[in-house]
Amino acid sequence: QVQLVESGGGLVQAGGSLRLSCAASGSIISIVAMGWFRQAPGKQRELVAAITGAGTTNYANSVKGRFTISRDYAKNTVYLQMNSLNPEDTAVYYCNADGVRTRLDSYNFNAYWGQGTQVTVSS
Repeated sequence: QVQLVESGGGLVQAGGSLRLSCAASGSIISIVAMGWFRQAPGKQRELVAAITGAGTTNYANSVKGRFTISRDYAKNTVYLQMNSLNPEDTAVYYCNADGVRTRLDSYNFNAYWGQGTQVTVSS
């Protein structure tokens, strides 16, 4: 079984910074992409940022220039550095691992989610 454990959420004032971490553990052979999604109250879950095995990154327009995603491939860990935070960034942030292969004798790929970490930005 694969588990994603997030950390780094919290309360910060507008203009401040936070760094989220997400470590994937279990019988992992490879992961195609890792990313962060967020869900604010009353809104749908949305992609914040993602990074592939080749290092290609993708960001939501609302966070470009403020957030940076990075990945430690050896540790199956993904990070999200969030700068210049504003109240609109308040949400539960979820880590996602996509295209996860767990068996050498199978080419089945699955996706996994973390439990979520709250980020609250006060004005």
